Parts: sequence; structure tokens; C-alpha cells
Amino acid sequence: MTRILGIEGTAWCASAALHDTATDETYIESEAYEPESGGIHPREAAEHMREAIPDVVGTVREHAGDDIDAVAFSRGPGLGPCLRIVATAARALSLRLDVPLVGVNHMVAHLEIGRHTSGFDSPVCLNASGANAHLLGYRNGRYRVLGETMDTGVGNAIDKFTRHLGWSHPGGPKVEECARAGEYVDLPYVVKGMDFSFSGIMSAAKHAVDDGVPVEDVCFSLQENVFAMLAEVSERALSLTGADELVLGGGVGQNTRLRSMLAEMCEARGADFHAPEPRFLRDNAGMIAVLGARMYEAGDTIAVAESAVDPDFRPDEVEVTWDAGGDVAVTRAETGEIRGAEAVVRLGERVEKSRVGKGYRHPALDERLRRERTRSEARLTSLARREGVPTPVVYDVDDHESRLVFERVGDADLVAELTEARVRDVGRHLAACHAAGFVHGDPTPRNVRVASAASEPPNGERRSRERVTRETGASDRDATRESDDRTYLIDFGLGYHTEHVEDYAMDLHVFEGSLAGTSDDATALAAAFEDAYAAAGDPEVVAQLREIESRGRYQ
Repeated sequence: MTRILGIEGTAWCASAALHDTATDETYIESEAYEPESGGIHPREAAEHMREAIPDVVGTVREHAGDDIDAVAFSRGPGLGPCLRIVATAARALSLRLDVPLVGVNHMVAHLEIGRHTSGFDSPVCLNASGANAHLLGYRNGRYRVLGETMDTGVGNAIDKFTRHLGWSHPGGPKVEECARAGEYVDLPYVVKGMDFSFSGIMSAAKHAVDDGVPVEDVCFSLQENVFAMLAEVSERALSLTGADELVLGGGVGQNTRLRSMLAEMCEARGADFHAPEPRFLRDNAGMIAVLGARMYEAGDTIAVAESAVDPDFRPDEVEVTWDAGGDVAVTRAETGEIRGAEAVVRLGERVEKSRVGKGYRHPALDERLRRERTRSEARLTSLARREGVPTPVVYDVDDHESRLVFERVGDADLVAELTEARVRDVGRHLAACHAAGFVHGDPTPRNVRVASAASEPPNGERRSRERVTRETGASDRDATRESDDRTYLIDFGLGYHTEHVEDYAMDLHVFEGSLAGTSDDATALAAAFEDAYAAAGDPEVVAQLREIESRGRYQ
């Protein structure tokens, strides 16, 4: 039996809790900071923590008595002044009770409380909180960031819109209520692989209100687009990793529409979905105590002298010492029909790809995305091929039915053969696309096809189609059949024409992020990928990649 007292105070909620592993009961006491206007003010939030933390901790102490095995606290990420107050309280209590101290990553706690209450083994987690929005999956001893916001957290983004309207914090519940009377209007929708951006849609929403569009219509459409983006990237993460479990974390997860979208998406693809009860979704010390208990039982404690807080504490910096289930799977059978993130692919002598309708998306948005992506995929697949990038031949396009017919290429996805040679191929291919003025949009190991190792020549020598043609005099098609060892790019549906270095660098960012979720040697593979790209393309793109990485939430 383990009894852990947890203390949370990363931003707005002063909270303490007691978790008892013997009964699996969690007692939580919280006192929220509610600014009169606008968003969270760091100084006011810290003053709130200073006043409220002693009260909530005192209440939990009365409930627990002195039968406490350890004290856990939110070490980060969050607002520095708030974190320091919480850490000071945790250290003092640890010393007074003479029990160990456990430093918990707030975002990992959001994930682990969902895994704890669901009983899932190794889920993908969508964290949708005020200051963040990202996807996590466990692999090789850490929770890897599969995708995340490139600008602001989802809750903060909504709050920026509601501040423009003069509404008080928090804005999310007010948008949800107002949206009930709204109708759909077009707003931006920005997904780049499993990454996403909210700045464009928030600016457009503000302008729409200023231009006289009914506020209830803007609120309705804001929810439809923002939450559809989160549902889509969650499905992409499930498809990439092969996982069939999704948990939701973070305060925005209390939104009914978001939960229904995720549940519908998971049901359609045969995955299990779980959202904890609301008290565990919003910032709370219960999740800190639950994860603190697991860390304590694994011997993962921290000395008081080494317990400095970290406002930029990223979840992928945490070495997982407790049982986090197994690595997400990354292989899938090459059967007659494969369900990807947004399409059903039927395999035969040719490949038929149909973008299926997404019931969780508003019909107008769904129709627009399916049509645009089908056209883009057909056009850019052929254009890349003309630029010397191995891609399948496009035989037929029906954008009304969102259906394409392709040449069948390769034997497996890149995840089956993640080698430095293969990722170097991808680096060169993306460089060629960028030189021609367009991006792939979603370059992940699921969207790269390779010949399997079993189909290579007996001596293991890799021979390109061009070399086979040169040596044998065979036609391109005959040479391909003899030894097709090329690395193909497929699925250009999220691609577009651009001249911006930022967009090219995002292609690299998406690919390297997906490596972290599918490979145990992601660092070496990413280095090989970047080296090949820099040699074949513009080194400024790699430099811009470093700048993009620095924007990651809490980086």
C-alpha cells in the first residue's frame, strides 16, 4: 500500500490530493484562480498560489493524517513563479514528514492519469490543455512527441479569441455554449503531418466577428475546425504507430464536442477511446499523486537539493522508470485492404485509394478537404515523378468520389526497413521536391514505400533502376521488376506549392518527429536524413528546422 500526497500549481489551479494505491481512491482539494478579465496574469497567479496552496494542502493533510509515504509535486512545465511556490511547499512537507520527494512532469501526468483510469496498455495520448496541445506515444523508454502545436496551446488560442470579444477567462466553456446556436462558415484548417497551427484560424475568427459574421457562427465553426484538426492528427498518430488505444488529457478535453469527435473517429477505425472524468482532465493534484505513486514505487525520487523546477520541462525529456506498457507497434500486414489515417487502400495489381468521409467532421469541411487533397495528391505525385523522385504512376483520378488509382510500388512501408540508407533517400527526394517549389506535407514512414529486404538481390547489393537499365539494356518497367530497390514517396495529399523556407523545414520536422515514434535509433537516422538533405538541397532549410524545433511548447 502506498499513500502519496500530490501538489499541483503550474498556472491557474492550486490543488492538493491524496492517492491511496490500496483502494485506488484519490481525494482532491482545489482552488482555482479566476481573473476578472482577460487571461492568466503570472503575477496574480503566483499570488493566488501563495495564498491557496497552504489551504488546500492543509485540507488534504487533515484527510490523510501523517500516514504519507512520499510527497509529489508538479516540477514543470508551467509558470515559473507558480512552480516555485508549489516546489517550496512540497520540499517543506517532505522534510517535515521525513518522506521522499517526487518531481512529476505535469504533461506526462495528464497522459498517465488517462492510462491509469482506462487500463490501456500502450495508448497514444492527445493532451489538449490551455498552454499545450500535443500527441504522445511511448517508445524506447520515453514518451515521444509525435506531433504538437507550432504556435500556441489550444486553450490559450481559444482564450485569445474570447478576449477579443471581451469575454472573461476561461473562454472555452463560453465558446462551447455560444456554438450551440451557430451554423458553419469557412475558416482556415492547418494540419502538417501530425503538427498543427492555431494562429491563422484565430486571426480569421477575430476578423470574421469584426466583419459582422454572427458570433455564434464563428464559435461553432471555430470548434468544428480546431477539434477536427485535433481528431485528424490523433488518427494520423494511431495510423503511424499502429496503436489501437487513444486517451485524452488536459482541460480542453472537458469539451463535449471534442470528446464526441475523438470517440467517433476511434469507433470508425476500431480503436478504443477513453477520456477521464472531468476532475482528472483539468489541472489537478490527483494526476500528480497517481503518477507520483508509480514513480515512488519505481524508486524514482529526487533529493531536495536537486529539486529545482523547470518551466520548460518537456514530456520527452522524462526517463520513464515505471511500467508504461509496451512500445507502440509499428508494423502492419500488407493485406488486401488497409485503412490509413484518412483513406481506405485496396491492394491488387494496382492500388485503389478512396478518401472516406469522416463522420466527426462537419460535412462542408469534410467535402472540401477530401476534394482538395485528392486533387493535390494526383497533381503533386505526378510532378514529383517528373522531378526524378520515385513515385507511383497515377492511372485515374475521380475528385468527386475522392478516389485515385495508382501503380503498386514497393513491398512495405518504410517502417519495415528504417535504415540510414533509406532515410537518406527520403532526404534527397524531399530536397528535389522543394527545389521544384512544393512540399510533401506529410512525409512519415507510412508515406514512404520500399522493397522489403527479402526481395533484394542475394548478395545484398542495392541496385537502382537506372543501374539495372544501364547494365542489362532492359526497359524501365522490366528493370523495375528485376530489382526494384527504390525508395518511393507516396500520399502527397497534404502537399502544396510554396517558396517559403519555413514550409520546406516543416517537411523535415514532420519526418523527424515521426522517426521518434517509430524507431529506437531516431537520433542517428535523423542525422543521416539531414546530411543527405543538406547535400542535395538548401542548407538554409536545415537551419530553419532548428528554429522550428525551438518553438515546441516548453522548449
